[in-house]
Order: sequence, then C-alpha cells, then structure tokens
Amino acid sequence: MRARACAGLALALLVGAALAAEAAQAAAEAGARARKAQLVRKHLRRLKKREGALRLVDGADTTQGNVEVFHLGRWGGVCDDEWDERDAAVACRQLGFKGAVRATHNSHFGPARHSKYWMDNMLCTGDEKSLGECRFEGWGSSDCTHAEAAGVECLPHPPTTTPAPDSSPHPRDSPRLRILDVTNQKLTLRLVGGRVREEGRVEVKLGNSSSWGLICGDGWSLLEAGVVCRQLGLGFAADAVQTDFFGGKPEAIVLSGVECQGAESHLGECLHDRLGDAVCPGKRENIAGVVCSDAMADLVIDHLEIMRTAHLEDRPLYFLQCAMEENCLASAAYRIQKENPGNWHLETRRLLRFTARILNSGTAEFRPMIPKHMWEFHQCHMHYHSMEVFATFDIMDSKGKKVAEGHKASFCLEDNQCLPGVKPTFACANFGDQGISVNCSDIYRHTIDCQWVDISDLDPGMYTFKVAINPEFKVAEMTYENNAAVCTLYYSQSFAHIYNCALQRP
Repeated sequence: MRARACAGLALALLVGAALAAEAAQAAAEAGARARKAQLVRKHLRRLKKREGALRLVDGADTTQGNVEVFHLGRWGGVCDDEWDERDAAVACRQLGFKGAVRATHNSHFGPARHSKYWMDNMLCTGDEKSLGECRFEGWGSSDCTHAEAAGVECLPHPPTTTPAPDSSPHPRDSPRLRILDVTNQKLTLRLVGGRVREEGRVEVKLGNSSSWGLICGDGWSLLEAGVVCRQLGLGFAADAVQTDFFGGKPEAIVLSGVECQGAESHLGECLHDRLGDAVCPGKRENIAGVVCSDAMADLVIDHLEIMRTAHLEDRPLYFLQCAMEENCLASAAYRIQKENPGNWHLETRRLLRFTARILNSGTAEFRPMIPKHMWEFHQCHMHYHSMEVFATFDIMDSKGKKVAEGHKASFCLEDNQCLPGVKPTFACANFGDQGISVNCSDIYRHTIDCQWVDISDLDPGMYTFKVAINPEFKVAEMTYENNAAVCTLYYSQSFAHIYNCALQRP
C-alpha cells in the first residue's frame, strides 16, 4: 500500500516537474519573442531615420504631404525650385508607393516645419531609386523660405479588402470647383491687420453675410495674391505670405486650397477645395496674406531674337566642365563621366544654342528674390549668381512630353542694353547690385555657358521648344502672360530651325 502511494507521489512529482519545465520553456520562448519584437521595432525605427530617408508630413493621409529628408541626424525640407513630376515619382517610389499623382509647390501642405532645407534644385530623370541619387544643388545649399516646401501626392496602395463607403470625404479628395460655382453668391474681399491699406490678411465674405472668414495659406502664391490685389483695386501683388503676422485665428478659416491662374478678375473665378469645411494643413500661422503695389516689373522675352540666333554646336566635354558643375548638360553626360573616368572628356555633346534677350517693360525694377548676402559666388564664371531659377529651356514631343531640357542653375542679372535716354544701373562685376532696370534688357548671348539645350540624345524630327523666364512665379511681375516663348523646332542631323514663336505664360 505504502509502495503504491510512494509510486503515485513520485509520478505526480514527475508530472509537476514536467509541467513546470514546459511552462518555463514557454515563458522563455515568449520572452525571446518579445525581445525579438522589440529589436524589430527598434530596427524599424532606426530604418526610418537612416541617411537619406524620406517622410511625408502634414498631409491628409500617409500618401501625401510635404517631403522631408533625413541627413546628418536631423530632418529637413526639400525646396520646390524645379520640383516636378519626375522628382515626385522618385520620392513616391522611395516611400514604397507605385507612383505619383502630382508634385506640389508653395508649401501646399502648410509651411515647412524646419528652417533647414537639405535639398534644392532637384534634377531627377525619374528612374532613380531615391532622391539622393538625383542631381541637386548640394546638401544644405538652398535659399528657400518656409513657403517653398515641395510636396507630393502618391498613388495609394490598392486596398486588401473592400473599404466601406465614406459619406464625408476629406476636402482634398474632392474635385476642385470654382468658388462662384459652389457659393452662387458675391464674394467680397478686404485686407485687415496691415500697417498700410495695401497689405494685410485676406478676409472674405459671402453675399450679405455679416461674418468675415480667412483663407488658408496652403499653396498660396503670387498668382492668387495678384487676383486679390486686382479685385481690390490696389495694383499688383508684391508678395504673397503664409503667416499670422497680420493677425487672424485658424478657426476662422473658411477657404482652403485656393488656386488661381493669375489672370482672373476676382477671386470667385479661382478654384478651391471645399467651402464651409476648410481644412488647413501645417502650423497655426498658415493664414493667407498679401502685399500690394501700384508699381511693378514686367519681363518680356524677345522671341524674335531666339529665332534669329538658334544654331547647333558639337563640343567636347573637355570644354564643358564648368557647365557640368552647374548641371547644364543632359543626364547622359554625367553617366558618361561616371562610367568612363579615363576618357569621358573626349566625348562630344550636341548643343542647341540661342540668345535670350529679356526686357523689363514694367514700371519698377526687377530685383532678385533673395538679399545680396545670400548670393552664391561661382568660381567658374567668376561672379555672383542672384537667382537659382530665372529661366528654363524645354523641348517637348508631339504628345507634350519633355524630351530635353536646358538648365541654368543660377543667373546674374544686369543691364546689358537700355533704350535711348535710360542709364544702366545694375552690373554683376565686382559684387555689384543685380537686377534689370525699367526699359533695359538683360542679354544672355548664345556664346555664354549654359545658354543652350543639350540635344545629343534627341532623334531628328518636329518638336515644341519653350523658353520661360521667371517660370515658377517666384518674383512679382505685372503679368506672367508674356514670360514664355513657345516655338516650333525642326531638327535634322545637320541643322536646327526654330520658327513660329509666340508669347505665352510659362
């Protein structure tokens, strides 16, 4: 009896020990899984902050927002100078999306969060895997303000399950409509909070309503500001600001995503997101304001001079090294330099050269957007460049696709030729003041570096050729309708003929 009891007790002890060992093993495995999960989470957090990583901020969802890049241990912005669909496609691809819906400018998703811009003047071909592989001005080299953040709207991933219908779509997902088509009421404007009557935050009122509302500063530019100044009879827009300097509270915002072409007679003709349900991204101070002026510059491109001077030149890369430093050649030239380090300078590029004559026909001087102490000295050309994007040269095929482009990273503005009785004021030499006086022209002759389009990889045929001045509307003018010369280009193996030019907006 006693033997059986002892045997039963021993068996129970063995079972208990086995269960305890199993429990200990399970606990150990659970602890190992927890530690592994913690390491994975830590690794993922580290991946998000790896050198050159991207993120989107202030968008309505994870597929859109201003682009920020991680460099030297901190996040910084990407400037919208020369930011286009090819750059946006690379950014979205790097973020894991299939492609881009569009590239956005003028801090469309609110003012830049950081004072530091890491990237500027992006020149992607569209095939790169990351923005860091594209050509750009150089890490941290930028003259952009908080209102020039580049953004994207990426193609969303297809849902794994059928989503439930949303009865209240986000305003940014709704089609943009004219303000008047939605309100069917008169839109009254006023400027409030300014030091003089020509400046202030923009307030709007519908019909006979007694309440005034504000406009969100998302994407607010000189185009929208110009319409406001015109409607109020205050001349032209000298500045478009996204700030609460002139007062106003974000909860009073009633319009967002306002987008004008610039030639509208009143703001009601412009597009917007939605009325009465405005969502204003970014910081609280993202309020639209304007500064108006009755005197303004007005640049006009001489399209006849382009037709008269256009010609081809075949030139070895050895003589184009200075131009290469300013990204003035096609991407293929830089691939040759990288893949053939010993003899790349012996390769020849074909350049379509022409002269650009730009006249200021306005009533005020045309001056650079940035102050003199921020101008950049270029050793190759031995003078200071005051503007990063003053002109672009593009060639498009019959479908409107850009197949070649010219790029002048910066410009030196001066009075090269003035009408009789007008004395030149601006000169680049000896760190002189830069600009274009009224009734004077700045002339970039075909003999100057970068005054060309690299067409080495272009097939013979018929194309559209466009030269645009102040193409991103960064500097105020009376009108932008005469800032671009759009021409027909016939290119053969032996010559190029530019004709049928007309003045248009960029």
